[in-house]
Amino acid sequence: MDAIGSTWRGIEPIERETIKRVTWRLLPLLMVGYLANYLDRVNVGMGALTMTKDLGFSNAMFGFGAGLFFVGYCLCELPSNLILNAVGARRWIARIMVSWGLIAGLTAFVWNDWSFYAIRFLLGVSEAGLFPGVILYLTWWYPSYYRTRMIAMFYSASIFSMIIGPPISGLLLQMDGALGLHGWQWMFLIEALPSIIMSMVIWQLLTDRPAEATWLSPEQRTWLTERLASERAQREAIRKFSLGETFCNWKIWVLALAAFAQNQASYGVLIFLPLIVKGLGVSSSWWIGVISALPYLFAFVAMNYWGWHSDRSGERIWHLIGGYLLCGAGLTACVIIGIGHPVLTMIALICAIVGSQSAGPIFWALPTALLTGAAAAGGIGLINSISNLGGFVGPWVFGLVKDATGSDNIALLCLALLPFLAIILFLVVGHDSRLERTPRSAGSR
Repeated sequence: MDAIGSTWRGIEPIERETIKRVTWRLLPLLMVGYLANYLDRVNVGMGALTMTKDLGFSNAMFGFGAGLFFVGYCLCELPSNLILNAVGARRWIARIMVSWGLIAGLTAFVWNDWSFYAIRFLLGVSEAGLFPGVILYLTWWYPSYYRTRMIAMFYSASIFSMIIGPPISGLLLQMDGALGLHGWQWMFLIEALPSIIMSMVIWQLLTDRPAEATWLSPEQRTWLTERLASERAQREAIRKFSLGETFCNWKIWVLALAAFAQNQASYGVLIFLPLIVKGLGVSSSWWIGVISALPYLFAFVAMNYWGWHSDRSGERIWHLIGGYLLCGAGLTACVIIGIGHPVLTMIALICAIVGSQSAGPIFWALPTALLTGAAAAGGIGLINSISNLGGFVGPWVFGLVKDATGSDNIALLCLALLPFLAIILFLVVGHDSRLERTPRSAGSR
């Protein structure tokens, strides 16, 4: 939580103490909630090790069902974010967490392909709005000088869930037969509990806006409110978008398409990673979980450093492109190396996942720099809803190609092209002065 520690030199005491207090109060709540969220979102990949055989699913059926989560997510993302902007983050995030926790637990009782499709779709509906809602929420609390690294810290909770989640899921899969349930059923039931618990914690402890933060001193509340208002005025002086204008802005749509392309690659690898690892010759479910977690251990460190570096330099686009180049190169290397060299293949997968995850927080600094107010809520929701359709298309296409060819490599080749397409789209967006980080001194005088 001391990601901003190295930047304190020369910063006035009220700014230092305010940002520290906000960070220690809010980030742990949001990060633990997101960790629980991501555990419920992606544990289906570990479940596939046994549930596909028990339920008679093909790779294409499993990929289609796993990806249907993102269809429900996409349909409800934008309205969910607008509701959060209207009613406040505390109530809406708590509602999201309890509903997705209950539905995630019900995944344990699917019995065929259509019940699996339905529960994954409903899980997406129930979860819609959490991630873009938190991105919007962070703009209510953090000046732009700190924003990318704070998004990275929040984002890293999902990475941490992918470090601890697969080994835990692997152990839970070994409960096969306990009380007459399959191991994958125990996995879904037990891993749904943290989300339900965190919904109650969020309800009690999250604060909507700085003006309501009784845990800040009056001077700190005043400083933070004025600083954020000053930054908002500077951005709106360049161009203020209404909600309707946001939906017609070509840069927002290009960003959404770029994120859509990249998410196909990210989630295609994420959902099928345990099966890829199994194909490399690993047989134990626990070891599959451990090895599947390894790339995200590297990504956890890299994404926090890359977010910090982007904030310090004030540069966004080339940091973003650098991450996606590494992702595309890593996936391409997997295809060239082949399954005959498992260690080299894992190194290439680590590079791909590190690149993709490190670029993620920087990407979300772009729409938050362009938009404010309700336009930010709508724009972030729109981008995330379209981008998450990539989470549906990626696993489905991966499964289809793998079924048709019997090869992980050909499926990975299809995914490897997508980060390069995203790079082209980011270059189309080009330079915008609002994409630069606002200097730390802005509004602090």
